[in-house]
Amino acid sequence: MITHLPLCSIQNPKMVLLIGGGDGGILREISRHSSVQQIDICEIDTMLIDVYKKYFPGIAIGYEDPRVTLHVKDGKLATTRNAFIKSVPEGTYDAIIVDAFDPIRPDHELHEGPFFELVAKALRPGGVMCIQAESIWFPSLDIEHLTENGVIGFLLCSTEGQFVDFRNPVNPLDPNNSYGVAKEPLKFYNPEVHLAAFCLPTFAKKGMN
Repeated sequence: MITHLPLCSIQNPKMVLLIGGGDGGILREISRHSSVQQIDICEIDTMLIDVYKKYFPGIAIGYEDPRVTLHVKDGKLATTRNAFIKSVPEGTYDAIIVDAFDPIRPDHELHEGPFFELVAKALRPGGVMCIQAESIWFPSLDIEHLTENGVIGFLLCSTEGQFVDFRNPVNPLDPNNSYGVAKEPLKFYNPEVHLAAFCLPTFAKKGMN
């Protein structure tokens, strides 16, 4: 969902940046989009990557896509990723997926730095970003409760430019014929699930007002 919600909401995404997501699963899902020409991933070290390639090859298979370029940057999370995005020419990416900061609380380092400004500059007009937003049911990360609940939230944003209607996918995937480097067809995502992802319970709607 962190992949297909943004990529199915824009026409013909070609340039995609993944920040974090070193296990390779999101890369695998990005590879299902045939319009994509380049997939950059920025990770802070290779330990996670090596572990997944060795023990979870079905997830790490995303690295086998020839469109993928890995950028390994050591150091503090936010500082390192800020430096990488800063080096990217303005308007480079159609979509940026962030799977690197969890949990994101009000006092998180992201809110104190230029990360989101840099992301906006790296996106083309009408480009999109998707980032984890935890579960609407819990104010802070609680692995046990989160697992029992089975719900995770995502925040979707777009830069000024062509209007992006996140609720209604304009770039649908064929659930039975969109493989990329994946060995199996989609098991969860489809256009109906995309639409349903934006249906919120009453208390969540009130919290957004």
